[in-house]
Amino acid sequence: MTNLGGLSPSQRRAFLAIAASGRSDVESEVAEEVPVAFVYGGKPHVVMMCTPADLEDLALGFTLTEEIAASPADIRRMEVVRHARGIEVQMELAPEAQARVADRSRALAGRTGCGLCGIDAIEHAIRTPRRVADTGAAISARAIARAGAALEAQQPLNNATRAVHAAAWANADGELVFVREDVGRHNALDKVIGAMLRGAGLPGHASAASPASPASPAHSAAAGFFLVTSRASYELVQKVAVAGAPMLAAVSRPTGMAIRFAEEAGITLVGLLRGESANVYSHPARISE
Repeated sequence: MTNLGGLSPSQRRAFLAIAASGRSDVESEVAEEVPVAFVYGGKPHVVMMCTPADLEDLALGFTLTEEIAASPADIRRMEVVRHARGIEVQMELAPEAQARVADRSRALAGRTGCGLCGIDAIEHAIRTPRRVADTGAAISARAIARAGAALEAQQPLNNATRAVHAAAWANADGELVFVREDVGRHNALDKVIGAMLRGAGLPGHASAASPASPASPAHSAAAGFFLVTSRASYELVQKVAVAGAPMLAAVSRPTGMAIRFAEEAGITLVGLLRGESANVYSHPARISE
């Protein structure tokens, strides 16, 4: 996890702990969140409350999964600039991508990773999900359980603060390759997708892409599946569909719209992943014994 200019994703804070046995003064790590503005072509687009780490991954993933840019090559320049009260990620886009930004007219501030905040037109939010290509490859229930069991150990910020979400991409064997954390669940998933495009995986893993020649998200994501430590909402299914992955697994239950979107997109949606048990809400044939 990379930090920005002295901004830490967590701070140690003192507080009063109250319990039946009495009161005590203690200290622990507290997750930080800061306003991060995405600025395209000099024009602010949206402000999200984010964990101040891996912001390049977040900006790249957000720009791709929101379908502002069709490929990483549409982002001609990116710079992270710290201000007194927040951070700007300034990007220069190809003309076609910049035109899409202008069409969205999404220049309002959102709450913590809320996904919908700031969109002033329903059709821009509830986008018809892409259909994920069906390669016929199956993912075993054991691989899903393996990835879920391994995820907690790859969440240092949440293990310290118990206040942030994580998202991950695992290969078909259930081995975690990319993991990112953020106070916003949408942000965490965008960070993972951005990390895949930048090739910034976990130590000991070969890069799925390189900054010099980034792969498309579909090229990398289709070979495995995504996991999230939250409920599965329709926005997460949308992002997984854009990335081209065949499966999304969540530790909590999905919403009804998420299930409908997953059915339409051809995505296997797994919820309530706990140990070796899980619920499969759509396209269960993709999961083997």
